[in-house]
Amino acid sequence: MNEQPPPDLSHAGAVVDKAIEYMLGQNLSPIAVASALLGGSLGLLARSMGDEAIIQVLENATQSVRSGELRAEYGAPTLQS
Repeated sequence: MNEQPPPDLSHAGAVVDKAIEYMLGQNLSPIAVASALLGGSLGLLARSMGDEAIIQVLENATQSVRSGELRAEYGAPTLQS
C-alpha cells in the first residue's frame, strides 16, 4: 500500500528539496548542507517536542539506515564525503 503524505509534508519536502538544490548550486559541500539541515531540524524538534519523542525520531532514522530502506530510496553515494 502506497499512502500519500499529508499535503503540508509534501509542501515542506518540496521547499527543502529546493533549498538543497540552491545550496549545492552555491558550491556548498553536501556534508555542509546536510549538517546545516540536520542541525536546523534538531533545533526545530527541540522547540516542538520532548526528548523521548526526539529520541524516537532518531531511532526511526537509524533503523531506516540499518534496514537498507534509506539506501533503497536514495541509492549508493555519488559524491565523496
